[in-house]
Amino acid sequence: MQEYPIKRGFTKGFETRMVEGLKAYFDMAPKESGGKYTITYGALRRLEVCLGPNGKTLVVDTESDTSMEDDELILDTNRKFRQYLEHVTGYNSKERAKKAKKIDE
Repeated sequence: MQEYPIKRGFTKGFETRMVEGLKAYFDMAPKESGGKYTITYGALRRLEVCLGPNGKTLVVDTESDTSMEDDELILDTNRKFRQYLEHVTGYNSKERAKKAKKIDE
């Protein structure tokens, strides 16, 4: 499970953007259960997202399909996942890595 901070100004409409992003980037409607939204796509058996504490973080839980051998599909899944995270959090990959590093210190 991973928790991603949301960029200032991105908290307005965050929950809507979180759900709509799944539809836009993965081209499927998520299943909702108890405030958690779940999809299965490509190399991911399960991608589950929900609001973090105080609605200021995105909590993501993933389960990979380790039997997947299609490199192109794995790369496509990874690319869409990164695009989704940027869309929802407002931070690109480099900024998210920097934030994670600060938290670990």
